[in-house]
Amino acid sequence: MMHANQLRSSFLDFFASREHTLVPSASLIPRDPTVMFTIAGMVPFKPYLTRELQPPWPRATSVQKCFRTVDIDLVGVSERHDTFFEMLGNFSFGDYFKERAIPLAWEFVTETLGIDPELLWITVHETDDEAARIWADATSVDPGRIQRLGEDNFWKMGDTGPCGPSSEIFFDKGESYGAPGGPKGGAEERFVEVWNLVFMQYNRQPDGRLEDLPVRNIDTGMGLERMLAALQGVRSIFDTDAFGPLIETAEGILGVRYGKQFATDVALRRLADHGRAMTMLIADGVMPSNDGRGYVLRRLVRRAILAARRLEVSGEVTGPLAEATVSLMGEAYPYLPDKLDLARSVLEREEHSFDRTLRAGLRLLHDALEEASTGGAKTLGGEVAFKLHDTHGFPIELTEELAEEAGIGVDRAMFDASMAAQRDRARAAARAPAAADESNYRDLIEANGETEFIGRSIDAYSAPARIVGVLAGEKEGTAEIFLDRTPFYAEGGGQVGDRGTIVTETGRAEVFDTVAPLSGLTAHRAKVKGEVFVGQDALATIDAPRREATRRNHTGTHLLHAALRTVLGDHVHQQGSNVDHERLRFDFSHPKGPAAEELDAIFAMANRDVIGDEEVRTTETTLAEAEAEGALAFFGDKYGDVVRVVRAGPHSLELCGGTHVHALGQIGPISLVSEGSIGANTRRIFAVTGESAFARTAVREHQMREVARLLRTEPDGVIEALERLIDRQAETDRALQSMRRAALGQEAAQLASSAEAGAVVVRRDGRPTDELRGLAQGALGAEGVRAVVIGGVHDHKVSLVAATGGDPDASALVKELGAIVGGSGGGTAELAVAGGRDPSRLDDALASALRSLRSS
Repeated sequence: MMHANQLRSSFLDFFASREHTLVPSASLIPRDPTVMFTIAGMVPFKPYLTRELQPPWPRATSVQKCFRTVDIDLVGVSERHDTFFEMLGNFSFGDYFKERAIPLAWEFVTETLGIDPELLWITVHETDDEAARIWADATSVDPGRIQRLGEDNFWKMGDTGPCGPSSEIFFDKGESYGAPGGPKGGAEERFVEVWNLVFMQYNRQPDGRLEDLPVRNIDTGMGLERMLAALQGVRSIFDTDAFGPLIETAEGILGVRYGKQFATDVALRRLADHGRAMTMLIADGVMPSNDGRGYVLRRLVRRAILAARRLEVSGEVTGPLAEATVSLMGEAYPYLPDKLDLARSVLEREEHSFDRTLRAGLRLLHDALEEASTGGAKTLGGEVAFKLHDTHGFPIELTEELAEEAGIGVDRAMFDASMAAQRDRARAAARAPAAADESNYRDLIEANGETEFIGRSIDAYSAPARIVGVLAGEKEGTAEIFLDRTPFYAEGGGQVGDRGTIVTETGRAEVFDTVAPLSGLTAHRAKVKGEVFVGQDALATIDAPRREATRRNHTGTHLLHAALRTVLGDHVHQQGSNVDHERLRFDFSHPKGPAAEELDAIFAMANRDVIGDEEVRTTETTLAEAEAEGALAFFGDKYGDVVRVVRAGPHSLELCGGTHVHALGQIGPISLVSEGSIGANTRRIFAVTGESAFARTAVREHQMREVARLLRTEPDGVIEALERLIDRQAETDRALQSMRRAALGQEAAQLASSAEAGAVVVRRDGRPTDELRGLAQGALGAEGVRAVVIGGVHDHKVSLVAATGGDPDASALVKELGAIVGGSGGGTAELAVAGGRDPSRLDDALASALRSLRSS
């Protein structure tokens, strides 16, 4: 017997081997704005079928997750209706058409699946002679079982646009299920459609005319659940292995056996279907809310819970169904196990909330129905239905269902009008939120209480929450969002606030900072796309990698604090800290810079604690008891009567409200980046942990290897090689200095030999001032030379040096010369230097110097 996973893989393998590209299932949340959910296998391919986008492949095949609620009221009552289902399809985008699609379908059903052709019937559109001929000529189907139908076998995307005839394969379940005659005239329960082939060949015009499409497409869909029922020879989809484990779980929840009573079977089928659907929807990002997709999900969840509560089952309903779904579907959809915790969290919250709603709403509804019945009314007022919905969260469908059982209708028009007015008020408030100020902060906390922080758990990255406030942000397009509960950590105790997203049915908020404007109140500062309203349900998700890196740095800060006090002394106290995902900064009191050996000891101690991998334990106690235990307070924190104490290994005991790793080994290495003074008796350390420390080590090792390569040695020999290189460089420098002095002396002698009346005036460009000074002093020392003036241009600047025996005054001389080149100078009577900004006047200055020396 073929099971669900085998059917999926057989289908994909069959078409992949026939040059179809295997395309993974798209999300249940479609990109197509015209549909709320992915309701058919072709939805993800619609842009290619309509040629809005060029198809990336000529052929494709997929197993697509789908969700529909058009028959939700029949789910459970009927044995063949479900909300979530899987559609197996093959698609051709202008490649093959009917001549290939029909034989492929027949080959898969009869040969790969091995279904007896005598059990299969075919329908085609009444005008589609081509399809009827292909079925008769290219397959082994009995022509007597090819039937023509009307509109049931014509597919259209809308009143205008792409459309075309379709052809369906039906499975005959047998005489026990009803009258013969095939799908056209036989019993509906007997002849079950298992595959639909759509031949998209026309373009319907506004006047109703059908024109041929320039490119013809194939869109087929085979329902996994229905085909499984046929293959496994069972009565309904709920008897297949696609539902079996879910039915068993539902039996355990309700305490009844399937197949014993119609009423309990309805509840079991409803739990099985709705449990699977709600889990798959949440896994794809749908969250319960009061409108849109979220409302559909909420209705689904509440229908399942209500089915159990009506059988007087008070225990948990939705959580076990989610677990069973993940266990059943995890092989086909490997991402599901990672979504289980989220699904359980969302469903647990929704179930608890609905149980409160159910108790309060049922009392109010019972009273209203009794009053209406007593008064002879046939309709329950829309204002009562709206109050049930608005105040107690009672779904209108549930109100209608329970009222119908009492023989009373509901004024839906008035209810809808009240809902529309409420949405308008919410949107108006969202477009013009109040200012973020202390008064509004206090109003929020008084109305809703403190924000519940649920983000200390190592895996509390995402959680359902409800928006209780929205205030205007400082910049346009931003807002401060307030939730009843949040996984976001608000900046405090030196730890930065979290970033992430808050998503509702109508908007998405990118949280760029989280702060606590008042004690106990968390503000999520965010850029908002779309709209978010007070009262909406939301999914709050933090940036998990950023949080984990911040945790490591925060706990690392505690270890460093303890190590600093151990190595340097108890006088060390924290003077400030800043911890984010990239690094940690820790300021501490100490009168001088720690020696290299002390720093080595500090980081060695901290890293030994990391290697010890002790559990990080947190407790809550009174401030007095914490201080008596020796717990240290972080700088700048304010503490109430009850405080949180964090013990991190054998040496660290701190008061701290931040987030930390669960075991010290999760920190990874702690590596020093820098240490220095930031004021009198205050030092600052920067350090990194975890992946940042690994990255820093990797960079330094790479640099060491490069240094070793340049030195032509191994990394272990770098120090010795550098010492040898430094010694050689020192010898070379001494030799060069000696050569420079000798060359300078020779040049000075040459200058002295050119003296006129004991004076030397020359130009030497490209020489720094120090060389000009040395040259002038060397020339002055020669016999018969009483004064030397040397000028030059170096790096676009003018330098002038005058060396005399004091007569004339060298300082006075260079001041005169400096003024000529646009500068100034000075020095002693024997040696002076001037600089200038005008190289074009240097020759004029030297000429002036020669005249002055001659005259003196």
